[in-house]
Amino acid sequence: MIKPLKDKVAIVTGSSRGIGAEIARTLGSAGAKIIVNYIFNRKAAEAVCADITRAGSESLAVRADVSHPAEARILFDAAVGRFNRVDILVNNAGVLLSRKIAEISDEEFDRVLSVNTKGVFFALREAATRLADGGRVVSLSSTVTRLMLPNYGAYAASKGAVEQLTRIFASEVGERGITANIVSPGPVNTEMFTTGKSEETIKRMANMSFQGRVGEPEDIARVVLFLVSDEASWITGQNISVSGGAA
Repeated sequence: MIKPLKDKVAIVTGSSRGIGAEIARTLGSAGAKIIVNYIFNRKAAEAVCADITRAGSESLAVRADVSHPAEARILFDAAVGRFNRVDILVNNAGVLLSRKIAEISDEEFDRVLSVNTKGVFFALREAATRLADGGRVVSLSSTVTRLMLPNYGAYAASKGAVEQLTRIFASEVGERGITANIVSPGPVNTEMFTTGKSEETIKRMANMSFQGRVGEPEDIARVVLFLVSDEASWITGQNISVSGGAA
């Protein structure tokens, strides 16, 4: 079996569950060695590592909160210390807040921007000097930045900043053959999406896609795999909607 990412080393932030876990497993199955990042659930992170081992690659579970610069640095230190390099960064860690702007507290707003935006900034800042030439960056955004849905003001603001940071990063490191792109999922069947939503709400959001369904984590992971592969070396600074046509 061809392993397109053989000998590559990838950091996937927020990869103990949901989309991040599927991205880690998919890149691991393609041959990459993976830093599986978590904050609270080491058991879940180690389960992802076990899946990667069964797929024939190596991994390491690393606890780090990327909303703190020193802890974002820990992920790169761990990758270099264990695997001697970093080739791929996937900025996936994030928190969701669904509430009207008028009802969002200062603390809630700060938390969303701290994890979703500052976490990406800190990781990109490390990647700027520590990613190998020819490396790949993918940052996860969301179609809410295009759809302007009510109740997603803080979340959309945080992800809009992620998009701009990633595009500018792409322009700053392009001469080294590094690409940086954004993947914007629509609704995806994960715990983060379904928690607190009625079946009616989920069905309504599913019907926004041309296929009448919400996405699955593997739908997103396959696009990320393509963007970090050699085949995507001439794609950079782009925002790819993975939403079944919803946005």
